[in-house]
Amino acid sequence: MPSFDIVSQIDPQEVDNAVNNVLKEIDTRYDFRGVNTELSLNKKTNTISLVTGDDMKIKAVRDMLITHFTRRKVDPRVLDFSKTEATSNGQLKQEIKLKEGIDKDTAKKIVKMIKGTKIKVQAAIQDDQVRVTGKKLDDLQEIISLVSKADYEMPFQFVNMKS
Repeated sequence: MPSFDIVSQIDPQEVDNAVNNVLKEIDTRYDFRGVNTELSLNKKTNTISLVTGDDMKIKAVRDMLITHFTRRKVDPRVLDFSKTEATSNGQLKQEIKLKEGIDKDTAKKIVKMIKGTKIKVQAAIQDDQVRVTGKKLDDLQEIISLVSKADYEMPFQFVNMKS
């Protein structure tokens, strides 16, 4: 029986490349001269930590991150920006989480939306992904287009297509 998985994954190498490109751009930009700006990627916890001078610099780095993620074909919706906090030496810091995997609430919404279409497919939640099975490939392709058009706060990939 044909099936596929709906997942939300990020390519860690592309994320690393995008962060490194942002660091290079920070080094060359005039408005960052004389301002100590630190940007580091923690691959284990999937977070990016940013420490810089003021709000304007944080917004500039945020825009650079979004631009470089888009250039590297990583959807910028995976970036979850937290609130800025003051540090002891007068700078501001911000944690940026990288969202990977489909959380339970979003998975339930996807399954509910698929069942509401009355297309003859079954959707099941498996850990941080949703598996869709059906008898016809056309039905599965219709579900793919339906889910990709739906407005969720995260990007989806459709992998592991078996016929």
